Amino acid sequence: MASKVEVTDVIVIGSGIGGLTAAALLQERGIATVVFEKNRYPGGSCSSFQRNGYRFDAGASVFYGFGENSASGTLNLHTRIFRKLGVEVRTIADPVQIHYHLPNGFNVAACYDRLAFLGSLVARFPHEAEGVKKFYRELDEVYEILRTMPAGSLEDVNHLLAVGASSPLMTFALALKTFRSMGKTARRYIHDDELLHFIDIEAYSWALQDAVSTPLVNAGICLADRHFGGINYPAGGSGAIPAALCKGLEKCGGVIRYESEVTEILVTNGEARGVRLADGTEHHAKAVISNATIWDTFNRLVTDNRYRVDEKRFLKAPSWFQLFLGVDAKVIPPGFDVHHVLVDDWKYYDQLGGTIYFSAPTILDPSLAPPGKHVVHAFVTAEVEQWTQYEKGSEAYRRAKEQVAAALISRTERILPGLSKAIELQVLATPLTHERYLNRRDGSYGPLLKPGQNIMQKPQNTTPVKNLFAAGDSTFPGQGVIAVTYSGVSCASYIARKFGKPLEELV
Repeated sequence: MASKVEVTDVIVIGSGIGGLTAAALLQERGIATVVFEKNRYPGGSCSSFQRNGYRFDAGASVFYGFGENSASGTLNLHTRIFRKLGVEVRTIADPVQIHYHLPNGFNVAACYDRLAFLGSLVARFPHEAEGVKKFYRELDEVYEILRTMPAGSLEDVNHLLAVGASSPLMTFALALKTFRSMGKTARRYIHDDELLHFIDIEAYSWALQDAVSTPLVNAGICLADRHFGGINYPAGGSGAIPAALCKGLEKCGGVIRYESEVTEILVTNGEARGVRLADGTEHHAKAVISNATIWDTFNRLVTDNRYRVDEKRFLKAPSWFQLFLGVDAKVIPPGFDVHHVLVDDWKYYDQLGGTIYFSAPTILDPSLAPPGKHVVHAFVTAEVEQWTQYEKGSEAYRRAKEQVAAALISRTERILPGLSKAIELQVLATPLTHERYLNRRDGSYGPLLKPGQNIMQKPQNTTPVKNLFAAGDSTFPGQGVIAVTYSGVSCASYIARKFGKPLEELV
């Protein structure tokens, strides 16, 4: 007798933040949801792991969306989602988003205090004072529009009609801004090459593209919200965010199944029917949400070649080489900021390994390390092709990783002298590591828009396969934890309406 196939309302592939957000909000509406996760823990690149008493952020460490004040509007998504789910994530305010260390002795801290930040730019570029004011005002205008609008799917006609009816002028203004580039907007007001380089690194620090290739709308979210909702670090590390989403999901009756890798999306007559796991079992659902990249979804999990995605449709973001260190606390001086970006030469900032990202979250949360110790996380862009010549676990692979790590540590000592001598624990990760653990094509940070494409050309939540939906960084609005959170909210909003149980407004 054949075993009974399990059926539910919604299946979510992967427990990245976009998929988890959609799952928790759908379950809260009474729509039965099951999440299948390959690993033994949730969160994808927004997760944490432990080694010898140290807790490290696997990826993301700069977080928006936790503001409490009403001026942060609907961009307070984490605060509003956790309030809706009835779970709490304690956070610690970080006064500086990123401290930039740039060529020619140009150092600037992008701090919560907007006037102080703009004042530091004007002090360096007094001849661009008016241009600085006008450009960052453009970002504020985008932010001010977005914060007044309820989160929802751009494919949901009812949502769009409601937003358009309540705020017709703002909706029209935002529509115009979606076609604009951050970099081209900056060049309307600013002419100094060094300052334009800074605008580029402001974009590259989170979008991995220069400002000309970065949509103005995306910039308005990230570079304006730091002065309103601010940067807030979750106590206990980045893994606190997926842990809270899982708690909310399970509290409402949802299920997350770990060590359950999805190997195929079952499609019949152009409609998603469920998934097949690595153990061969099939699970059916009325709707399936993929949190995988667009390439993994349609070029691997969906086996029908008619749905394959052209490799050239989008740019593929690089992956990372990451360095996780446990260090003697004495190496971190008093007053040292948590997050840093280092650029040695503007010619190479957007090349592989050209920009160093650095964080020391134990400055905010000492519980992440043993007493008298700090956590240090440093990483640079990398490609899987740089590492495929090595056999996993081989001596050659280990030596290659250590050589890259030594060079990265040496460069980082520009801002943290003595780092190499303070290291007590070292964990290294290459693009091969990201590919293995995150199940992402080449360990990539996801698809990027090509120059000239506008943000509306990002994939949305619906797909060419009926009842197959998408969330995560392959979908609008793109990369970053707050962006994929938005994608999860909009995906849940669209599906919930289809089930006749529309999402209530997040307040």
